[in-house]
Amino acid sequence: MRNTANEKLVSLRFNVKSFLVFVFILVVEFIIALFIHDAIIRPYVGDILVVILIYYFIKSFVRTKHIYLVIAVLLFSYFTEFAQYLKIVEILGLQDNRLMRTIIGSVFSWGDIFCYTIGAVLCYFIDRPKNIR
Repeated sequence: MRNTANEKLVSLRFNVKSFLVFVFILVVEFIIALFIHDAIIRPYVGDILVVILIYYFIKSFVRTKHIYLVIAVLLFSYFTEFAQYLKIVEILGLQDNRLMRTIIGSVFSWGDIFCYTIGAVLCYFIDRPKNIR
């Protein structure tokens, strides 16, 4: 895709720094999932981090304005939560698959929507272009 200034809106490339951030957050998410069983870190911090995780994974392969990527990841997160509201795991017949139930999620929560929004806002401010600061 191109914008009116003939600049590419999206291009593919591999960004090692973003991929390393993704891997680090993925390890943290695994640690949270396997070893943390509390009422704050696992349900809330994990949901905030998952948005950042997805952002950096996509950023590892796609070059675009960071605001576009933040919005796309946030909308994807909202869509996933809405799919949980519709009971997509049951519709797809995956209710007995623990891994897929964990990845997709099975319970809608406004708290999750709030956490996803916080994660997107953090991505926006952490990764905004240097000349804006």
